[in-house]
Amino acid sequence: MLETSARLLKLLSLLQTHRDWSGSELADRLGVSTRTVRRDVDRLRELGYPVDATAGLAGYRLGAGSDLPPLLLDDEEAVAVAVGLRTAAQGSVAGIEETSLRALAKLERVLPSRLRHRVNALQSMTVPMTGIVPTVDADTLSAIAAACRDHEGLRFDYNTQDGTASTRLVEPYRLVATGRRWYLVAYDTGRDDWRIFRVDRLRLRTPGGPRFEPRDPPDTDLAGYAARKISSAPYRYQGRFTVHAPAAAVAERVTPAAATIEPVDASTCLLTAGANSLDELAFWLATLGVPFEVHQPPELAAHLQVLSGRLADAARTAVPGG
Repeated sequence: MLETSARLLKLLSLLQTHRDWSGSELADRLGVSTRTVRRDVDRLRELGYPVDATAGLAGYRLGAGSDLPPLLLDDEEAVAVAVGLRTAAQGSVAGIEETSLRALAKLERVLPSRLRHRVNALQSMTVPMTGIVPTVDADTLSAIAAACRDHEGLRFDYNTQDGTASTRLVEPYRLVATGRRWYLVAYDTGRDDWRIFRVDRLRLRTPGGPRFEPRDPPDTDLAGYAARKISSAPYRYQGRFTVHAPAAAVAERVTPAAATIEPVDASTCLLTAGANSLDELAFWLATLGVPFEVHQPPELAAHLQVLSGRLADAARTAVPGG
């Protein structure tokens, strides 16, 4: 299969030289029989490439509109790339919207009509839910990713959630994307510990730090580690709750960045989350729509009693139909 794909790629590259090729010439170039060339041409046509037969020479040429680099993708891969580009044009990375749309336009030019219809249907029938989402610079993401790969330290100015500014020197390990925000998992040499940094709150400084020998990561499940840190560490109140609902059902209502969920049994789970106010925690728990028990923080139990009394009073004084 790998040999066939490589041969198709080479055949497509030859056809893109904008000349007519006889079957025997292509067979010599590819080191196969003319029968194999005919089968490979048929395969390219099945993939949607317009390979025309030339009159009189029993040869081939690539049809108009196929002057892009070779693209050997099956239907599912082509649709996935198109959807990814469309999503990137509306995502949280600044500066790549126009580039993504240009790439999508080029891709759609070489997609067979059946795939264009699928992509266009998905695009026209989908309504994006936009909001105020902090964006990050594409060049910043690229620089951080390169530093992670090459084991090069990073120096940057960082603003914490409460607005405190500081300069950090870290050993970057991985980027974590939650769909709304980007985070950097790194070893902070000044704090002598692992830290999670929101990328939209940092500004890289030049030069960066020295090269380093990679450390063992703080957890084998890096996504779970990041989720636990993101969902609780920065907040004033740290909450732990037993929720009387299956973990899978609760996970449908809660994003990994908002809370961590640990199954207890088939009908119960332990939920950990943080907030900067008791009202925020209370509202968030109420919207889950399932019974729960509060373990932490201790202040929340008394606050819930006050809120329940307030809601009960509002219910008693409500005017029916008014």
